[in-house]
Amino acid sequence: MPTLGSPKNTIEIIQKYHFMFQKKYGQNFLIDTHVLDKIVRAAEVTKEDCVLEIGPGIGTMTQYLAENAGHVVAVEIDPNLIPILEETLADYGNVTLMNADILKVDIGEIAREYGGGRPLKVVANLPYYITTPIIMNLLEGSAPVGNITVMVQKEVADRMQTGPGGKEYGALSLAVQYYAEPYLVANVPPNCFIPRPAVGSAVIRLRKLPRPAVEVRDPELMFKLIRASFNQRRKTLANGLGNAAELTFPKEKIAEAIAACGLEPAVRGETLTLEQFARLADTLAD
Repeated sequence: MPTLGSPKNTIEIIQKYHFMFQKKYGQNFLIDTHVLDKIVRAAEVTKEDCVLEIGPGIGTMTQYLAENAGHVVAVEIDPNLIPILEETLADYGNVTLMNADILKVDIGEIAREYGGGRPLKVVANLPYYITTPIIMNLLEGSAPVGNITVMVQKEVADRMQTGPGGKEYGALSLAVQYYAEPYLVANVPPNCFIPRPAVGSAVIRLRKLPRPAVEVRDPELMFKLIRASFNQRRKTLANGLGNAAELTFPKEKIAEAIAACGLEPAVRGETLTLEQFARLADTLAD
């Protein structure tokens, strides 16, 4: 089987199987070997590792991973791609193929069965409509995950790694940075894919932290505060929290807590750091 990654080989295998791209799965296949190399290097894949690949497509990245990893478990939701993957991965004895929805898969079981319980390295090319649920499932879940190297919409990658004050900064930035250290690996233009997506993409690596980035007594409360403050970005923090349906603190209590944290009464939520949100949550919990 020729190595995929070139436009010619990708088009040949798509035509051979009369494969029809499914818009609902956001399918765009990578055809740039330089980007593939960057992803494998950024994921720091070694022969000691079990890699979980989400959305292998026709197996382009899977081939690269199989050359470098101890074992690869590739989870593909589209049943029409399974016969193609069985052909393109036939030469690799260290690949396990699963036709499943990653949000319904027991990732801990994969780590135990194929990775000896060691932290998995996750590699994925994620369609934008489901990026956040998959990332948060990996970060919040109890399964051992070392790092997550994903291709996402560029705007989403920017959101994950940005700090306070910018227009991209929001609840996703804080959620990702609570659990992981983000690093932008590469920007990837539309012409690196078949078919070409309408927007630019980026590869981002999230190195999962051994413990969350800040200590907070009630993380659930902290994330309620974060969501409430970004739901109404143009309002002050006090108004955003005071109007939030999922919070029940009186407005005076909110104003007191904001003052106790050394913040101005008219401060906006988008200027607060993760540490400041944690402190605000602890103050309100008191």
